[in-house]
Amino acid sequence: MASTTPSASPPQWSSRFAFLMAAVGIAVGLGNLWRFPFQTGQNGGSAFVFIYLLCVAFIAWPILSAEIAFGRAKRLSAVGSTAALARDAGATRGWGVIGLVGALASFFVLSTYSNVAGQIMAFSLMSLGGVFAADNAGASLPLYNGPAWGLFWFTLFLGLTVFVVARGLKDGIERLVTVLMPIFFVLLTVLCAYALWRGAPGQAIAYLFNPRFDEITPEVVLAALGQAFFSIAVGSAGMITYGAYLDRKEDIAANAGVIAGADTLVAIVAGLMIFPIVFAFSLDPGAGMGLIFEALPRVFSGMAAGNIVGAAFFFLAFIAALTSSISMLLINTAVAEEWFGWGRVQASLIIGAICWFVGVGAIFTADAPELIDFIAGNVLLPLGGLLGALLAGWVLPREVMRAELHNASPATFHVWRFLIRWLSPGAVALILVFGIDAQFGGNLAALFGLNAGGGGH
Repeated sequence: MASTTPSASPPQWSSRFAFLMAAVGIAVGLGNLWRFPFQTGQNGGSAFVFIYLLCVAFIAWPILSAEIAFGRAKRLSAVGSTAALARDAGATRGWGVIGLVGALASFFVLSTYSNVAGQIMAFSLMSLGGVFAADNAGASLPLYNGPAWGLFWFTLFLGLTVFVVARGLKDGIERLVTVLMPIFFVLLTVLCAYALWRGAPGQAIAYLFNPRFDEITPEVVLAALGQAFFSIAVGSAGMITYGAYLDRKEDIAANAGVIAGADTLVAIVAGLMIFPIVFAFSLDPGAGMGLIFEALPRVFSGMAAGNIVGAAFFFLAFIAALTSSISMLLINTAVAEEWFGWGRVQASLIIGAICWFVGVGAIFTADAPELIDFIAGNVLLPLGGLLGALLAGWVLPREVMRAELHNASPATFHVWRFLIRWLSPGAVALILVFGIDAQFGGNLAALFGLNAGGGGH
């Protein structure tokens, strides 16, 4: 392994706005467009949202703040930063496994995520071209018909991700997110307004926001906890990596709050964008990704200017996918640069090529996507979050974390330290244990009266 001492000052985000757009881009992904609204509607409406917000504030936010602090403290890769912090505290450099676990999780997710994102690109173009028009129902999909097309779009999306990361922080990632994320928010707002106008807003609002506290069970609390943890991308090493480029004057705790709040707001607005249409056309609100790729395209095509609306919807999803995918690749290229002394372009190309081969294998192997999702989502991500909480709360001296959270008031820091030491590790351990248990029959979940599939991802 190469030395973890940087040979030159790393680049920095040019502004707080650039960092926030990039970090929110990590958190906002395809799950925001369907999973959070679905979880809300199925688990108690605004009562679920209330529990979710508590989980974000008291469990996810402390870990998110810690991960950004890890990166800024040492300005290395996710592996290098966590290893160096532990070493300086007199602990084993083996704590660098936190970054490695997150990097592996991000790599595996990217290999399958790019396939779904490629399909989104194809559907955006087909929607714009009127492929899903009512008089064309049942016709084949000209740009997504057969494995060759699927492989093409997967390769195109992953190639675009590699291109952005290879251009570096300022000319690649920052330039992209500062343009695409504002477009994302504008499109989300416009599509939400359109859906509330053309759809069934009353039913959607009741589904999402009527408080049904009688439906709150331990299973629902666990679902809210899992959704809060995974939604803001803790455990993936993305925030550690982006934190390495953050100016030392920035308020980490406050920025972490903005990131978590923006991600939650996007998820709620996405529900107001999708579910008025779902109820107006009697669709199944629990259809998940099937809703996005099967039902909604044909519904959009039957609406006024539906081809444009459908194309805009899929372009919105494409932005969410791309801003997440570049962070997944950057995490791994930063590690490769540090370990092997590669340049950013070389590292991006090599890691991207390896990811392509893994993704191709997953495309043509029936059970591979499910296995990858289990390993990354149920094991690696919560394990990375749990180890990160333990490093911040129990291994590193109080002074180290106080130095990074120097903008926080004494009261805020005391609250953060209590949460990171006691509440966050226990909660994430539950996600890890019940997530693994669900894969093997849910015996432990059944013992506690929980549905085996209760954890939210």
